[in-house]
Amino acid sequence: MTPDEYCQDKTNKSGSSFYYSFLYLQPEPRRAITAIYAFCREVDDVVDECSDPSLARVKLGWWRNEIGNLYKQKPEHPVTKALAPHIEPLKLEQENFLAIIDGMEMDLDQSRYLDWPGLKKYCWHVASAVGLLSARVFGLNNPETLKYAEKLGLALQMTNIIRDIGDDARRGRIYLPIEDLQAFDVKAADILNSNYNDNFKKLMAFEANRARQLYHEAFALLPEEDRRAQRPGIMMAAIYHALLKEIEHDEWNILDQRISLTPIRKFFIAWKVWISGGKKFIRDMRNATP
Repeated sequence: MTPDEYCQDKTNKSGSSFYYSFLYLQPEPRRAITAIYAFCREVDDVVDECSDPSLARVKLGWWRNEIGNLYKQKPEHPVTKALAPHIEPLKLEQENFLAIIDGMEMDLDQSRYLDWPGLKKYCWHVASAVGLLSARVFGLNNPETLKYAEKLGLALQMTNIIRDIGDDARRGRIYLPIEDLQAFDVKAADILNSNYNDNFKKLMAFEANRARQLYHEAFALLPEEDRRAQRPGIMMAAIYHALLKEIEHDEWNILDQRISLTPIRKFFIAWKVWISGGKKFIRDMRNATP
């Protein structure tokens, strides 16, 4: 199995919605973004699958060292070998890979966040840093596109947090800020024990509006000249935004089930964005008033 095949296999097994935004890329950028996603899966699996935090730290330390090897042109792992040809041509920055590892390590250090600034920092590390790498793969002429990519990463991660609140609770993690739970009089025990009530629904509506505001802010930052190149990211945003609407339609019934879109629906959303360049979706996001 070649390094690229390893990364493709890793991506396919994840079942992620990201797959649908990769389909329309040319072979070279598709290999690059698949390798980046495979790296994210590798370090995320360290935290999710390692029951011993000290062992997880050792493994994340290995990955830090391996990223150093990558930038010394001495990669050892199939993922870093797959990344190697793309580092210089795409100007992929080492600090963004290390920031992603930092974000994974945050999951070992804490399972709760006091306020939005604290959660935002976590989201930046695990999602915005990925967005910065991805934006360079997709192609950009205007550096302002990187600001869009950072903000979009926050929006996507907030949508993930809302979708996965039940799964995360079963792992002992509640990412929603403590100050938000207190403001809506939702107890951690309610989430951990899958107890639905009106206060929980109001809390989730608040968090969804925060995510929508982030989508709005992100697309207000996207320069017109880079819109077509950034279509894969717009596809992801359209899919995740549709997921957010689906969760709301199901009245936030997310504590004991994981709501998702069907593969055919994801494919159709991605196809519409690719064909249209995402014009309507971007216009809707810019005009939205959460």
